[in-house]
Amino acid sequence: MINFFKYPIIKQLKSYIPIYLRIKIKRLAYKESRDLVIEQRRLSTWPRFKETEVSFLYTKLKIVDIASFLFMKKEIFDLEIYKFHSKQEKPFIIDCGANIGLSVIYFKQLHPDSQIVAFEPDFEIFKVLKQNMDAFGFKDVQLIERACWNEETELLFLHEGADGGRKAFENERENIIRVKTDRLRNYLTQHVDFLKIDIEGAELVVLKDSADMLKNVERIFVEYHSFINEKQHLGDIIETLKDAGFRVHITAPGLTSPNPFIALSQYANMDNQLNIFGFRTNEKS
Repeated sequence: MINFFKYPIIKQLKSYIPIYLRIKIKRLAYKESRDLVIEQRRLSTWPRFKETEVSFLYTKLKIVDIASFLFMKKEIFDLEIYKFHSKQEKPFIIDCGANIGLSVIYFKQLHPDSQIVAFEPDFEIFKVLKQNMDAFGFKDVQLIERACWNEETELLFLHEGADGGRKAFENERENIIRVKTDRLRNYLTQHVDFLKIDIEGAELVVLKDSADMLKNVERIFVEYHSFINEKQHLGDIIETLKDAGFRVHITAPGLTSPNPFIALSQYANMDNQLNIFGFRTNEKS
């Protein structure tokens, strides 16, 4: 049970709180703890790729896949990999690959007055993203139902059903949809406090197309994806970020191989996944 009376300020006020009110607080805390346990049990047996609703930050949040939700929640809210400080009154944030909106929710919790542009190309996921944004009632959030690419066109897209949707490979035939694209560089004409790029393998194409505009970006996050039997582009990405004036820091999230000389771990046709953080050593914002 959540014990509110353990907090110092509550301890000091405890003697001034009427006994009936103390009992009510304890009952509410017990109910909250009990409901949390029930919810955790339900989610622990919930099947993958099946929609449901969860109570998240006292709001009903719609999710499309339990595994990807739990992974994103851990990275974004528990580990806070996107956390940044800003002196700007209204930081401008671009979110490429917003999925169901957890990153947008985090940014709005961190900087409530921030202005956000969020891209999500998969029409099914986009519907959930919009529903979740409406549930939270955010202002200054522009949702764009397009994929980031190096031209305005249409692409064949793998509808994975969770957080792994991406540009389809030539030999893929199942779960393929057609999505519209937009050029990220068109949105980099002003100062950008934080640019997040999590677009399942299209990161280098977009970065190369936007290279000369990255000068307007203060901080950048790129999720690098290495696909099995495909050329690796890690060096090209780092070189592009370095040329744009960023200092790079790299961490490994979920997909790693403890003994890569023996065997490579694989997931969703990938054999490696990295979080790349680009920052400027003379940050002023």
